[in-house]
Amino acid sequence: MNYFKVLLFIITFSFFNNVISQNAKEKIKTIKEYLSESGKYLHTSQPELSLQNAKKALALAIKKKDESSIAKAYNFIGLNFVEIYDFEKAIDYYNKALLHAENTNNDTIKSWLYNNLGNVYSYNKNDEEAGIKYYLKSLEYARKVDIVEFAYNKLNLVNTYFEKKKFEEGKIHLDEVRMHIDSLVGEHEAQFFFYSLNGDYEEYKGNLSIAENNLLKALKICQSKYNNFNPSHEVGMNESLSKFYFKRKQYDKAYKYLLATDSLRQIAFELQRNEKVKGLVEQIEKEEVKRDLIKMEADKRIQDEKFFNIKILIILIGVIFLTTLTILYSQLKLNKIRRKSNEELREANEELRIAKEKAEEASKIKSQFVSTISHELRTPLYGVIGITDIIEVEHHELKNSPHLKALKFSANYLLSLVNDILKVYKFEENKVVLENNLFNLEDKLETIKNSLDNIALKYNNDIIIKVDKKIPEYIIGDSVRLSQIILNLVSNSLKFTHNGKVTITADLDYKNKEQIYIKFKVIDTGVGIPKEFQEKVFDKFVQINRKEDDYQGTGLGLTIVKKLIELFKGDIHLESEENKGTTITFTIPFESGKDKVNDFINNIDVDLSLPKTYKILVVEDNKINQIVTKKLLENHKFQCEIADDGFVALELLESQKFDAILMDINMPKINGFETTKLIRQKGFTIPIIAVTAFEKEEVQIKAKQAGIDDIIAKPFDTRKLFQMIRLYINSKEEELN
Repeated sequence: MNYFKVLLFIITFSFFNNVISQNAKEKIKTIKEYLSESGKYLHTSQPELSLQNAKKALALAIKKKDESSIAKAYNFIGLNFVEIYDFEKAIDYYNKALLHAENTNNDTIKSWLYNNLGNVYSYNKNDEEAGIKYYLKSLEYARKVDIVEFAYNKLNLVNTYFEKKKFEEGKIHLDEVRMHIDSLVGEHEAQFFFYSLNGDYEEYKGNLSIAENNLLKALKICQSKYNNFNPSHEVGMNESLSKFYFKRKQYDKAYKYLLATDSLRQIAFELQRNEKVKGLVEQIEKEEVKRDLIKMEADKRIQDEKFFNIKILIILIGVIFLTTLTILYSQLKLNKIRRKSNEELREANEELRIAKEKAEEASKIKSQFVSTISHELRTPLYGVIGITDIIEVEHHELKNSPHLKALKFSANYLLSLVNDILKVYKFEENKVVLENNLFNLEDKLETIKNSLDNIALKYNNDIIIKVDKKIPEYIIGDSVRLSQIILNLVSNSLKFTHNGKVTITADLDYKNKEQIYIKFKVIDTGVGIPKEFQEKVFDKFVQINRKEDDYQGTGLGLTIVKKLIELFKGDIHLESEENKGTTITFTIPFESGKDKVNDFINNIDVDLSLPKTYKILVVEDNKINQIVTKKLLENHKFQCEIADDGFVALELLESQKFDAILMDINMPKINGFETTKLIRQKGFTIPIIAVTAFEKEEVQIKAKQAGIDDIIAKPFDTRKLFQMIRLYINSKEEELN
């Protein structure tokens, strides 16, 4: 390692002296000549010559106080730092150049500098917003210079907008270049960029034939091999055409341009390898020039160095040659390893891409399957449950019929199964969101106890509630989700406890400035859970001892409980001993509602008006569902009219007056969304409530866009439907009054 450092020092030192000796023999050039030489070597295999000439031009310009030339020299230095990927220093030198350019009337150099700053931020620092800002500033000066300067600045701005997918904003500037593109004779770079960008825009608009024509024009310009034309453009255009044809499934053309891309890259690699020997020698001098430039900025002068004996120089050249051969061999070996690694990485990436696409497709199929199954099951279940309820009401002699009970049991079992599966699916898709409402915890627990009294009586159990007095009278949180948790846990305990008791306790665990943490316990004296099952009870579809008359035996209840508690950002623990009982503990946060009770009470609307009879239009194609919905409405003193499809509904609205519409979503001929749109187009403002077997979240956006006021999923809570109908009718009447 030390030998290698000494060798590099000798090489650098000898080359530096060689350059000085050659420069001593050169005649002194003008500032303009130095700047011209700097631009000539900028993008060649001798970039250090560009930097040397820029440095010499800067020294002369500072001596003569030539502000315009100082700005140009700093501009070339900044361009050279871009070439060696030192973008921060490039920005520094561009800004130095701007300070001097502002003291001149030279609009051309101002346009260059702002454009170069735009390039660095857009292409090298990935800051498109800053890039656009500098491009727009550059255009202020480019308009005053000439059409060539204006066109290049505009095309850079268009490319930045397109990179950000802002095609329409970029198109405005592209059209300005279009008016002048034919007049830019000899400006091959500008014409190439115009056709390439125009192809990208037409592809975005779906004009594939026009897009293809523009991309091919751009490639033709690349293939013409004009002087000073960047050869990397041809690689990029072949790659773009390959992707373009691949998206269109024209695989033969895509493969053709992909081969051309690989071939051009290989040629570029060979050229790079053939110049490696010369490049390694130049690299040493480049580093010295870079250090020299930094030193020049500190004292603005270059110190003279002593000359070495010519014999030492010849010996050092021999050392350089041997060292270069060694490095070249190492580089060739490294490139071979790198190519192999790149190929392995490409294959791994391709496998990952395929796996990702398969996973996304599986997720999409799963989502469609769950949605379809839920709709297909809920529609007939609505009919079965509804007709069962109607039979119970209209035929009291069948109230205790075992056949009717069996029918009701089966329907409720199926409905419970569908609902549990959908709940688990929603959790997995992150579609469950907690809501906040004000409620009294003790009242809520009493309500849950009352709803479970029948199950407790069946197994001769007592339900006991204990609420810590330190808990505020009113708290804020999702009372519905909390009820689901406790209902699931208590009903589960009741089923596995005979002649015993189930205790629900709520204690204030701790509190901070904004939240109170309540620890709940559900304690039973039942059969307990064997140790081998305790780790698995919260997994999906796990059951320990299913009851034959329990229609909620899906094995999903405790899974839903755990996911709900996690949604609350709480935790749950289970302790159990066989034949002694089970204790489930969970802690979840709430807000104190102590200061918000009065606001809540003041906002309650009390309806003191007498009940009215409303006329409802039911738009439903399923005959059984028509019967069920009509009976439910008429049994609760509503008038009802049935429409088999959306077109019949439109005819009835023209001839009769209705207070509200219950609209099915899935119907033949015309669905509920389209029917609602036509109703709104005709000027009807009547409340429309979608009654559908789909989950509310699945159709909420489309329903709102169509003009539907609200959604209720089948099978529904009858009281909730009637409450919803009256709410929207009363709201509409208040608007009219």
